[in-house]
Amino acid sequence: MMRKPASSFNHAFFGLRWIFKTQPNFRIHFLLSALSIFGGWYFKISYGEFLTILVLITVGLVVESINTAIEETIDAIHKDWSEAIKLAKDVSAASMLIFAIGSIIVASVIFVPKILERFYF
Repeated sequence: MMRKPASSFNHAFFGLRWIFKTQPNFRIHFLLSALSIFGGWYFKISYGEFLTILVLITVGLVVESINTAIEETIDAIHKDWSEAIKLAKDVSAASMLIFAIGSIIVASVIFVPKILERFYF
């Protein structure tokens, strides 16, 4: 049986609203994303640099969403604490940490020279 596309979109938008309302890390990522876009405009980054920032923002929001989905699924299946559950959640969170570190490095390569040029030269 096929679902109606509108129903799938409604579920997706509900999930997006839920994650935004309930997950502080998602809201922090969203705020930092907005600051990055503003910084890109302010420092007049190139088209390629801007696309890179947009890809990083998109992938970061996706990774955070998947991390949350994994944690919520585990909690729904098994309420009790166990070392295996802790490990699964820690590894899921580590994926976001790895991405965040990489994003900070890429954003630094893009923004630090522009900041230095703007304020020190």
